[in-house]
Amino acid sequence: MSKIGFETTMVLVTRNDLQLSRGKLAAQCSHATAECVLKAKRQSPQILEKYLKSGARKIVCSTSNIDALKRIYGEAKAAGLICYMVMDAGHTEIPAGTTTVVGIGPGMRNSIDKITSSLPLVK
Repeated sequence: MSKIGFETTMVLVTRNDLQLSRGKLAAQCSHATAECVLKAKRQSPQILEKYLKSGARKIVCSTSNIDALKRIYGEAKAAGLICYMVMDAGHTEIPAGTTTVVGIGPGMRNSIDKITSSLPLVK
C-alpha cells in the first residue's frame, strides 16, 4: 500500500441541491469540522493528534441530495469512522433542521477514501 493510505484526513460532504451561498457552505463545513474534532478528542485522541500534527488535511466533496448524504453518513458510521451530520439552526438561508453537511474523520485516508473517493470536489 502506498504511503498516502496511511495519511490522516477529513472529508466534508455537502449537498448540491441546497445551492447554499459560499459563506453558508463554509459555516456548515466549519460546524462539521468542529464536531468531528471534538468527537475525535473523546474517541480517538491518537488519531486526532496525528491529524493535527500532519497538517489537518480537509477535502470538501459534494453529493446530489439528502438521500445520498444519508447513505454516505451510514457507510461511514458502519465502518466505525468518526462522523457527524450537521443540521442547520435555521437562522439564515434554509429551514431549521435541514441536513447540510456530513463530516467524516479525522481518520485514515485509505478508510475514508473507500467511501468518498468517487464524489466530486466542490469548486
